Amino acid sequence: MSRPGTLTAAVATLLGATLGGLFLWRTIYTQKKKPLKSTRGAEHLTVEQLVPVEKLLEVPAVVVSSSEEWEEHWPLIQQDLSVIPALGLDCEWVSVRGKASVVSLLQLATFSGRCLLLRLLAFRQAQRPLPAVLLQVLRDPRVLKVGVGCVEDSKRLAHDHGLALVSTVDLRSLALRQRCAVLSNGLSLKSLAGDVLGVSLDKTPALRCSDWEAESLSQQQMTYAARDAQVSVALFLHLLGLYSEPWLPDETRSAYSTLAARCQGLVDVAFRGRCETEEGEHRHRSRRPTPESPEAGDQQVPDPRRNKRKPLGVGYSARKSPLYDNCFLHAPDGQPLCTCDKKKAKWYLDKGIGELVSEEPFIVRLLFEPSGRPDSQKDYYLTAKENLCVVCGKADSYIRKNIVPHEYRRHFPTEMKDHNSHDILLLCTGCHAASNVYDGFLKQQLAEEHGAPQGCEEAARTLEDQERRRVRSAARALLSAGDAVPAARRCELLATVAAFFDPGGQEGEGRVVSEVTAQMLETAANLETRICNENYVPHGLKVVRAFAERGLQGLIELERRWRQHFLSSMQPGFLPPLWSVSHNHEKYLRKYGEDLVVSLS
Repeated sequence: MSRPGTLTAAVATLLGATLGGLFLWRTIYTQKKKPLKSTRGAEHLTVEQLVPVEKLLEVPAVVVSSSEEWEEHWPLIQQDLSVIPALGLDCEWVSVRGKASVVSLLQLATFSGRCLLLRLLAFRQAQRPLPAVLLQVLRDPRVLKVGVGCVEDSKRLAHDHGLALVSTVDLRSLALRQRCAVLSNGLSLKSLAGDVLGVSLDKTPALRCSDWEAESLSQQQMTYAARDAQVSVALFLHLLGLYSEPWLPDETRSAYSTLAARCQGLVDVAFRGRCETEEGEHRHRSRRPTPESPEAGDQQVPDPRRNKRKPLGVGYSARKSPLYDNCFLHAPDGQPLCTCDKKKAKWYLDKGIGELVSEEPFIVRLLFEPSGRPDSQKDYYLTAKENLCVVCGKADSYIRKNIVPHEYRRHFPTEMKDHNSHDILLLCTGCHAASNVYDGFLKQQLAEEHGAPQGCEEAARTLEDQERRRVRSAARALLSAGDAVPAARRCELLATVAAFFDPGGQEGEGRVVSEVTAQMLETAANLETRICNENYVPHGLKVVRAFAERGLQGLIELERRWRQHFLSSMQPGFLPPLWSVSHNHEKYLRKYGEDLVVSLS
């Protein structure tokens, strides 16, 4: 064969082998990819595929009292969790004479409405362990458990049944973050269900306080318990916007990661707010019939008039007079200096150092040269301000809000806190309460960033002296019980008191009895047991010190952070003109320089 023919044959052979290999690779790859698409497709859920809330609430609940019943129904729950790894969770228990019993019922619901009512006491009474898969899913960090007060529920489950519950999300925090709650209605599950989903929950005391430890639950009890869990998971999906947009996790993130990203900062974080859950909701208390109590059909239930829903903001005292009188002070040459209240403007007139220029608007011209003048006529302090909530525009029941909380501002240098009303705005009582909840999130973040804990021993101004408390207790026992105290115990108590007054004294029961006088007992019984905590550093001071290490620029950053936090969290729609996140910052830097040595107060 000629050389060109040999070369052609070699090239053809090589090309054929290459094409064959490509075909074989494509066939294998396609076969391997098919199951991957099928598995992945389970996580692709369109808006139309989500069960409407009305249909979700119609799904009947299943009572689980044994491992066999759990194993029968678990596969369907597992199938739902492979699509949306979130469980609506709630608990029920009873109380006898005000003392709560152990959790008797645990409700778990998936996005499809499937709900299991686990009778935990049935397992305990049968001396059977809870299903291992249940324990696993409760402590699975990649399955979110959502509800109102679920962090508190996790503590009860741990205490009563030794169950570990992780990856909880409190719907109240999520609702506030998404601004989906009608603040004046409160943040109970019933309120959220009505405001967000348009669903009415039956929370009548007779049903809430029914016997959850009865041998068998009534249909009304089952419906009530299931709805709490079903509404919880429906609220979760709605607050994340899954009812209005496709549920399509991207190829690089799992379903859990996509959900968790939308709940960032809220997982396993207890709700911190001043509002109360309506009717003490989520704390289902009932009275179990006892020989001393009425029969089950005639149970005494809490008076609903004493458990009325408390809207967010109840307990705040609104201003009785406007904050802004919008009176003006002018320099001797007529240049506007600032706005002020009418009382201050009249003070200049009463002292004879100002003259009235106009009644409406009320303008006073000073008869002396002021210590300072505004740098520009476009100054925040020259603008008239309305007496209304800067968030919602409500024109009544407003109170002052410190945008930079006082616990931080009070430690600022004088230059940054005197004559500075820019960061005092008006909010209605509901918006004020909501803003305080948001402030708690940032305070906790600052506490973690700068090692400035809140509410721990380091943050306590005083501590309890256990030794002095023991002496006081001993003295009070001797005074109240007297000779009724057994002789041996009496000697112990007397020795405790004697040792406090004479630490270096000799031991001996005779000496103790004879030397402890009635006056000493009276003194010991009234001992002050609280002592000054030498390590006490207020949270606010510790945070301000951390920022002050970078000088004036650091404090400006802290001030800007709080102002931006207010804008981001509350989204005010009625801010005064010229209100700014960077108010006075250029003035500070120009006047004092970045190298100003900060002296904290």
